[in-house]
Amino acid sequence: MITKPRPRLYLATPALADSAAFVPQLESALRAGDVAAVLLRLEHADERSLINRIKSVARPIQGREAALLLDGRPELVARAGADGAHLHGIEALRAALPSLKPDWIAGVGGLRSRHDAMLAGETDADYVMFGEPDRRGGRPRFGDIEERLAWWAELFQPPCIGYAANADEIRPLAQAGADFIALGDWIWTQPGGGETAVAAAAQILAAPGP
Repeated sequence: MITKPRPRLYLATPALADSAAFVPQLESALRAGDVAAVLLRLEHADERSLINRIKSVARPIQGREAALLLDGRPELVARAGADGAHLHGIEALRAALPSLKPDWIAGVGGLRSRHDAMLAGETDADYVMFGEPDRRGGRPRFGDIEERLAWWAELFQPPCIGYAANADEIRPLAQAGADFIALGDWIWTQPGGGETAVAAAAQILAAPGP
């Protein structure tokens, strides 16, 4: 029987206006657990300012061999030295693929149905994410997220990410079959900040299953 590797962590930042000021928090979090990727969210700005913000966090993230992914903005990936982009929905994925493939990561979330998820796999997404909130903060029922992860993990090859909206969701998402656990921007407001939250998540994932 093949044992599936323990899920790795995928961190999402808050929407940042000053990414350089966020670097110390980010570095502490990256040291606290096995982080595979960081999703960088940025407040709106002109293109040059956005590129500078991306570059200011690239070295701390990539220096620890984690991938730097942009929340949307696939047109900036190459110019800013990022590793790829996280797209929202099938149409955004399709539009971004020509500028990202084959050199950069194209991941996708915001998948509303099994059909959308299958389309993402057929469209050559590098990963799919289940459970992330939409722009208004809504998300599927947690049991539905678990079901979708288990279905994907059993049938499809590309990795799946389970989005944990709080610490209590980490273990169930891992048990459902997630290859990665995404920790949303809630981790940065916890007592002790991202470092403590990531360390706690790493402990949860390292604990033996029931």
